[in-house]
Amino acid sequence: MSKRHSAKYKLDRAMGENLWGRAKSPVNKRSYGPGQHGQRRKSKVSDFGLQLKAKQKLKGYYGNITEKQFAATYAEADRRKGNTSENLIGLLESRLDAIVYRAKFVPTVWAARQFVSHGHVTVNGKKVDIASYRVKTGDVVEIKEKSRNMALVLEALQSGERDVPDYLEQADRGFSVRYVRVPELADVPYPVKMEPNLIVEYYSS
Repeated sequence: MSKRHSAKYKLDRAMGENLWGRAKSPVNKRSYGPGQHGQRRKSKVSDFGLQLKAKQKLKGYYGNITEKQFAATYAEADRRKGNTSENLIGLLESRLDAIVYRAKFVPTVWAARQFVSHGHVTVNGKKVDIASYRVKTGDVVEIKEKSRNMALVLEALQSGERDVPDYLEQADRGFSVRYVRVPELADVPYPVKMEPNLIVEYYSS
């Protein structure tokens, strides 16, 4: 299991953006990058630099995906028919931990991975504890009955910080969602602009 060792919001400051749209992001107070050189005047970024930043931003947004996992996801997106950048977004959003986060079962992407790995979630009635498990269209993802009174869950469901996207159909008082369709980039409620087209350029160069 991979683990994010750096501070959760360090990526926000490195990118200069509030990646998850959270009120507690340090970018809200200090928009410059972390570290002793963070306040240096920014130089012009090369095309490769822009592509790399786009990759790091999208990969980092999902919290715990390793470089190897992300590259494998891109390779799968490239193998599939259709637009590679749209395929990439669809594959990332089909991860079980991403569905758990989008459904507002938990407040953060890191909590989503932990929530899944601790066995609190079922897919079509069967326990699945693999965060990278790929949810299929029509699958029902729900919180186990005994886990529904967890403070983490109740707080997340009642939070007004995010809305559940329309490619997830809520049921059972919000404790269950059905994956209605694979989203396109325009459907995904990213708080910041994601540029998967630059990621295609990065891996193609």
